[in-house]
Amino acid sequence: MNAGTPGWAHHPLLAQRRIEFLDAPMHALTMDETLALATEAMRRRRPMHHTVVNVAKVVAMRDNAELREDVATADLINIDGAGVLLGARLMGLKVPERVAGVDIMERLFAIGAEQGFRPYLLGAEQSVLDAVVDRLRRDHPTLVIAGARNGYFKPDDEADIIAGINASGADCLFVAMPTPRKERFLKKYREVLTPNFVMGVGGSFDVYGGKVARAPLLMQKLGLEWLFRLLQEPGRLWKRYFTSNLAFAVLLAAELLKRR
Repeated sequence: MNAGTPGWAHHPLLAQRRIEFLDAPMHALTMDETLALATEAMRRRRPMHHTVVNVAKVVAMRDNAELREDVATADLINIDGAGVLLGARLMGLKVPERVAGVDIMERLFAIGAEQGFRPYLLGAEQSVLDAVVDRLRRDHPTLVIAGARNGYFKPDDEADIIAGINASGADCLFVAMPTPRKERFLKKYREVLTPNFVMGVGGSFDVYGGKVARAPLLMQKLGLEWLFRLLQEPGRLWKRYFTSNLAFAVLLAAELLKRR
């Protein structure tokens, strides 16, 4: 199975820090190391496909071979999820910290404003996308937004969307779609997309655009961000969190017992 593009697969930092936890591939990197790699990709024009893993995705990958392929073939796979971080540490893996996708995105917006990298925003509802653009203009007045397109489109529209992204001259692409749609989209088009850094950001536009509140910093540090989200939308999220968290706990317990 391909572990990313040849150039990045042999990058010393990525080669040394690639690990597997519960059969899920990931890189044990810090936020600063991640941002340095993303910046290197854009500055040197070396295409990089980025993704993250969390509890729900680790569980889903075990039953979805296509999703696992989409994740495993990314160049850079960060740990975005307190459960994955804690579980990996319990199994003796050296993982430095959680590197959340929304934080990567926000930090890259700031870097783009400072260094002239132009983002393309793809995904979310039009009202949310408009709110993201408005906030970016307030937070980073010097940032040039290469383009923006909401996430409500049909497969027949994808060729035109890819052409528009490439024509925009974007240096980086942020795709705000749910799993596994964003993973499939980026894997499918990674060879033809011209932005040099591409990543799926899930619901990060909803957070940055103000549709969804983010957990307070203390809850983030305590690994309770999932609980904050659950309290915001219990009717929609309780079953998803209960199912994935229970499955993850069972998998982790079985693996720990096997190693005793």
